[in-house]
Amino acid sequence: MKPLTRAELEVMNILWDGDGGMTVHEIVAGYEEPQPAYTTVATFLKILEAKGYVEHRRREMVGRTFCFYPQLSRQKYLTQVVGDVRDTLFGRSAKNLLHFLVEEEELSEADLQDILAMMNNGNLGK
Repeated sequence: MKPLTRAELEVMNILWDGDGGMTVHEIVAGYEEPQPAYTTVATFLKILEAKGYVEHRRREMVGRTFCFYPQLSRQKYLTQVVGDVRDTLFGRSAKNLLHFLVEEEELSEADLQDILAMMNNGNLGK
């Protein structure tokens, strides 16, 4: 799938956080102030639909109102993006990616202990 821009990702995050399909007005309301224009969000939704990230369906009993639904989960998108980063920037090495994160993200001792505990218990990815 084509990668998401920052603005497209904002729309997707609102959809992922929602309870099912959302209208353009509901998506706009999900933004913090200042909210983007209705037409701006509608344009992003058309782009996201063309990229295969969302689909729209007519909302029952509400006339011509459409709801937009994500076509993949946030987890699936994250898996795809992190996998692409691992493959393209870290030579397909999860170890190199993890080393980078540990070195660059200034993890606290507690965070490192939590990660070690997850690794020891086989709970990574759960």
